[in-house]
Amino acid sequence: MTSSLLDLDALTARVLRGETLTPAEGLAVLNVPDTDTLKLVDAAWRVRRETFGDTVKVNVLLNAKSGLCAEDCTYCSQAKGADTGIPRYRVRTPEEMLADARRAEAAGAQRYCIVLSGRGGTWGEVRQVAEATRQIKANTGLEVCACMGLLLGEDGQRKAHALREAGVDAYNHNLNTHEDHYADICSTHTYADRVETLTHAAAAGMSTCSGVIVGLGETPEQIVDLALTLRARRADSIPVNFLMPIAGAALDGAQTTAHFTPWWCLRVLALFRLTNPRAELRASAGRELHLRSLQPLALLIANSIFLGNYLTEEGQAAQADWAMLDDLGLRPATGAAAQRVVTAG
Repeated sequence: MTSSLLDLDALTARVLRGETLTPAEGLAVLNVPDTDTLKLVDAAWRVRRETFGDTVKVNVLLNAKSGLCAEDCTYCSQAKGADTGIPRYRVRTPEEMLADARRAEAAGAQRYCIVLSGRGGTWGEVRQVAEATRQIKANTGLEVCACMGLLLGEDGQRKAHALREAGVDAYNHNLNTHEDHYADICSTHTYADRVETLTHAAAAGMSTCSGVIVGLGETPEQIVDLALTLRARRADSIPVNFLMPIAGAALDGAQTTAHFTPWWCLRVLALFRLTNPRAELRASAGRELHLRSLQPLALLIANSIFLGNYLTEEGQAAQADWAMLDDLGLRPATGAAAQRVVTAG
């Protein structure tokens, strides 16, 4: 199917009825001409509005442990061998995490994301994050998402249950790229390890947050398959990151993102919305760099953002994000109950 044969009204109606896109339709979405991409944005907005209304989920990240990672993910500033000059430090104390969470809530966040570098959290780190979560839940109204690497085998299952018992609401572990491409970006763990981690997090009762980093050298067909895979896995939250080239990282991101345009990035977001209509779709890292002046249109497709910075890389100022939401007539969600806002029309 070519983009010229894509009936967006009929496709939108099918998506709203619960049907999914075919791989051919997904490719047609990515191939919509720039001149017709606003029509695609409108179709994605109709789908977004049906479930989330005019709300936006606001998330804040804490880089609770930086660097010191033995994994060799080629895109990452914190990977083994990366010469990026980032700060390196051990896990923050629960009291430090609580203080930062309070600042995040004061800034308007609904979810606080605790991220630790490394292959997987040690039991000492799990206990630190668990205690921080208990304190955050006792002193704020924030949801807590943990991102602590792999949860493998019986030990990973026990760690997942310990986090959930402490009150962790969600666990983030991105698929990042397609299974067939994974060995090209990492040799120290596998795509199957990532899938197992998500399985254990979900089995422990945590909401699964899993997305992608577009721009690692994947094909359009692989992007479409990733979007459909996340639908099949019923990912609750899907961060769509557009690779930010980082000097000193192994991957030359300048080459793998050379084809990015703001219109193309909007089509990628629309693909993930149309394939995952009820997921919290997050316009994540790289939105400022690659969407540029068209960035506000992303929030008519996605219903979630990170406020402020992305771990080791800077985002735009929080005030600019709030101004963007105000200009669009969008409002922040007010907590877990606001994740599903159904409106008429």
